[in-house]
Amino acid sequence: MSPEQTPTPDTSDAEPRPGRLTAAAALVALEGIALLVGGGAMLVVGFTGDSGDLSTGVTGGLTLIALALLPLIAARGLLLRRGWSRGPAVITQIMALPVAYNLLRADSVAIPAGIVLAVVAITALVLLLNPATTQALGIQGPGRTEESKR
Repeated sequence: MSPEQTPTPDTSDAEPRPGRLTAAAALVALEGIALLVGGGAMLVVGFTGDSGDLSTGVTGGLTLIALALLPLIAARGLLLRRGWSRGPAVITQIMALPVAYNLLRADSVAIPAGIVLAVVAITALVLLLNPATTQALGIQGPGRTEESKR
């Protein structure tokens, strides 16, 4: 093994993945898929709409597709029990909360979408910050080392 590679603890064989971790990964993946679908829809509208919407549709669509990569990669990392994946997943939830707030303030059919997004983001945050999830991902608190656990 080269010095650049760091071994990851193989916890997948040791014990089953907690349900909270699986649920958090599913919610994070759901958000990523929603961003991907929204980006694709913006691209289609941009290309099929009038010429004034082309640059807005393409730019917005590509941005949403690029943003979808963060939660999708994080969800895969959560399923594989990689400790690094919790950070991007938490960041995704924190970014979703202001979006949900803006949707809730709208006077349109966006209000139900804001409610759903807020519930999903808060639920995912609770699941990601749960001690069982933290332990399953092998994340230790500040100042804790392998020696202090003994």
